Amino acid sequence: MRLGVLDVGSNTVHLLVVDAHPGARPLPAHSHKAELRLAQLLDADGAIGPEGVDRLVGVVHEALQAAEDKGVEDLLPFATSAVREARNADDVLARVREETGVELTVLSGAEEARLTFLAVRRWFGWSAGKLLVLDIGGGSLEIAYGIDEEPDAAVSLPLGAGRLTAAWLPGDPPDPDDVRALRRHVRTEIARTVGEFSRFGAPDHVVATSKTFKQLARLTGAARSAEGLYVQRELKRASLESWVPRLGAMSTTERAELPGVSVGRAAQLLAGALVAEAAMDLFHVENLEICPWALREGVILRRLDHMGQD
Repeated sequence: MRLGVLDVGSNTVHLLVVDAHPGARPLPAHSHKAELRLAQLLDADGAIGPEGVDRLVGVVHEALQAAEDKGVEDLLPFATSAVREARNADDVLARVREETGVELTVLSGAEEARLTFLAVRRWFGWSAGKLLVLDIGGGSLEIAYGIDEEPDAAVSLPLGAGRLTAAWLPGDPPDPDDVRALRRHVRTEIARTVGEFSRFGAPDHVVATSKTFKQLARLTGAARSAEGLYVQRELKRASLESWVPRLGAMSTTERAELPGVSVGRAAQLLAGALVAEAAMDLFHVENLEICPWALREGVILRRLDHMGQD
């Protein structure tokens, strides 16, 4: 069957269409993206303003049309941290439902972490042993650890690259004092969670997902996305540490000219790099592997599992 997953994230609204059935690997058939940056459209009171809601409704309409055009028979729509944490989330969800007919499921941070972990586990299999999974989104950082398909520990922290850029790095290039302040903040937040994971022992394999990690890996020498899903891509902490000060000295325009860095994500790259560097340092990770599957695939896999039980 043809499934569609509609991901209303902090940076983008992304429709992923796959051909799938229980027991088989989902095969991508179509991808439709629109940059919305909901995390940066919150007003001073933490609400998504009228313009932001209008844009969200319009983008959902476009995604619905794309899903119809591609023959999607089951649509799985969900929203993450930007909608979850908006002060007027209920009003936003009601407006989307009334004007598009789409009932967005709002995932908790822990659910995001668990579903991403499921996708990573299925991608690497049981031979990967104990997994530590890191995922930097626009609004939050998810960390999960475990040996099964359900993680033993999973947390979500408000350390997304878009959120931190908007709140902490107003300059372009950023003020060095602002960068240092953000670095301290990120490390303090992550350090609070380390003990929750360290009691389980060292992981056998450390994996990262998300556009931020993919761009950082590409920046430090990993293969281009055009070379395919199955090429192993890694990020070494030493390489990342050498890049962080260079990114801090660059303007958004200069970052956008770097290999693998998209124009839309260039402004957020420094904040994302600070989070990645802090997580790798505090969890004593020298090297991690990039997984092409993440939250959207986890949502699809969970749906397929439920179909197989019906």
